[in-house]
Amino acid sequence: MADIVLGVLAILAGSAMLVAGQFVLRLVIPIWAFFAGFAFGAGIVASFADEHFLGTVLGWALGLLFAVIFALLAYMFYWLGVVITMGAAGYAIGSGTILAFGFDWDWVAASVGLALGIAFGLVSAFANVPMIVLVFIGSVAGAVGVTGGLMLLVGSLNSSDFTEGDFTDRVSDSTGWALLVLVLAIGGIAVQVRQRAVLRQSIHETWYAESR
Repeated sequence: MADIVLGVLAILAGSAMLVAGQFVLRLVIPIWAFFAGFAFGAGIVASFADEHFLGTVLGWALGLLFAVIFALLAYMFYWLGVVITMGAAGYAIGSGTILAFGFDWDWVAASVGLALGIAFGLVSAFANVPMIVLVFIGSVAGAVGVTGGLMLLVGSLNSSDFTEGDFTDRVSDSTGWALLVLVLAIGGIAVQVRQRAVLRQSIHETWYAESR
């Protein structure tokens, strides 16, 4: 049951990131923030209680609590939503890179992911970052989310693997899954690049426009 719920959430959040554009950012960012909050809350319980991801009722409860909080904050404060999104994407990229080099899922991967997540969040908040950066990172994160969700639904991955870092290994060992991530990422970038009005703006300009 946990695999199905998490898989559906991952596909929904990932799909939203893949097709995000100027007119749907107010909806897309909270959806991604909901997923990031759910993973964050459930991950806390899994780490400190030494349990499988979503292996306890407390994990589900804390995951849903953080999911709602993150989503509401992202909807009410668009700039915060962008920071959460960039931070979540940075964490995924940082920890995933460490795992790709053969390290186990431990404090090394978590620390690097956290550091890169904080860096991405700070840069998006204080630097005049062009929207193309968010488009690129969002497309990669969306591709990973959709692929991970599909892998959960078909049984190629299970929710407990999220605390072990096996997702990266599974994708690396399968040409099909790796190709799907690449195709989805390129497709997401292609769809969003067509929305030129977005790409002419910076992230700051877009969130100020969205907040009016």
